[in-house]
Amino acid sequence: MKRCLIADQSEVIRKVARHYLEKLQFEVLEADSADPALLLCRDKGVDAVILDARLPGKTTIEFLSALRFAGSAQRPLIIYATTENDPADISRAFAAGADTYMMKPFDHNAFVETITNTGLAS
Repeated sequence: MKRCLIADQSEVIRKVARHYLEKLQFEVLEADSADPALLLCRDKGVDAVILDARLPGKTTIEFLSALRFAGSAQRPLIIYATTENDPADISRAFAAGADTYMMKPFDHNAFVETITNTGLAS
């Protein structure tokens, strides 16, 4: 079973993402700020992180840099989750290490399509 971390300050967003991921047979972990999210990545070995663009504690670039040096055996796939369709912001996230992005609030079909397109789910 694949393991996905939802790193988002919004409890509602975490609940919706958890529901969608569990239907796709993922084990789901949650964090509401950067430091607990980094600890979960390091200690639990996640396959993917859905990363809030405004996660408290660190900027996206700081989070991705810290993740790169967290000592995990393998780097998880990073899905950048944002409420703003800002190409410059999304480009910065990609340059920092995000693999793909999705818009919030999550639409079920778009969410499933993004997860499927990453190769995490079939």
